[in-house]
Amino acid sequence: MNGDWLLRGRDGRLTVYQLSADAVVCRAERRPGGPWTTPRPVGGEQKLHPVPAVGQGADGYAHLVSWRPTVKGESGLAHSTHFRPLLAALDWNPIGHPDKKGDRTGTPAVAVDAQGRAHVFVRGAGGGVSLLAQKEKGGWDPWRDLSGQDVQDGLTAVTGESGRVELYAAAPGTILHWRQEEPGARPVLRETAPAPVRPGTLYALATSAENTTLFYTSTDGDVCAWRPGARPVTVLPSAGHGPVAAVRCELDGHDCTLLAQRSASGRVAFAAYPTELESAGAWWTESGPQLPVDARVSLTTDGDGRVVAATLSPSTGQLLLTRRKDEPGLALQSWQRV
Repeated sequence: MNGDWLLRGRDGRLTVYQLSADAVVCRAERRPGGPWTTPRPVGGEQKLHPVPAVGQGADGYAHLVSWRPTVKGESGLAHSTHFRPLLAALDWNPIGHPDKKGDRTGTPAVAVDAQGRAHVFVRGAGGGVSLLAQKEKGGWDPWRDLSGQDVQDGLTAVTGESGRVELYAAAPGTILHWRQEEPGARPVLRETAPAPVRPGTLYALATSAENTTLFYTSTDGDVCAWRPGARPVTVLPSAGHGPVAAVRCELDGHDCTLLAQRSASGRVAFAAYPTELESAGAWWTESGPQLPVDARVSLTTDGDGRVVAATLSPSTGQLLLTRRKDEPGLALQSWQRV
């Protein structure tokens, strides 16, 4: 799942999205902090390729996008909206192909602007980036070419505190940043920076009213951070090989950024530091049981502002969850199987 697959809805309930064969399924809390529902399909009976993406707007609505098979050897993208965790999501709606037709070109990424419009980004067959954006009153604008060259799969999209959408991508030896200058405007390629990136490790987070921060793992094995307008910096050595997840949270009265990653030992490693102050230093602390190699971590905060972490293994379907205890520091409750 490209994007945060552990989300808090507008009613405070947590939802998890995961793959199951050729479908996306979701599970949700029956009440905030309470028991969970059984998995149920999202978007009806449409068969999907296993490359979905999810983004969430300020209204709490989740927007899901995935490739679906069309005719033999070809695919198209489809979109669904999930308004509330305990309601059924809308049926999958076909939204086309960045090259008009053909097979899958890359994993999509989704971000939602302040007006609730989903923005779908995907690499085209020519190695550039294409965008499809919702209209404010329904329907979709035409596909737009955002340029770029030799862009690697694994785009990451984010909405800043301004409500404007941004996109990060990697190309050989380079990271790239697109940004909307005005609400509803086409994002433009604003900046690039030299950076050797391990494929599939990009993650972006809104970190202040002015900035979003890109986290990635370098080919040297370090977790790095980049805010456009500055140089990339090393945060700390990577705990493992997979991507990091990140969330802003309050820890002991301080605005902090919390990182999480499956470690080389198989457990979840956490590291926190004052937001946008990477020079303060960070270090990993491991938690929970050993996890399968394909397990990934997602982070959010619940309705009380407490950090919630979840791990999910596609091969086993095992979902584990923990919350921060109501005490100083980053003490976590015991991991529970959901």
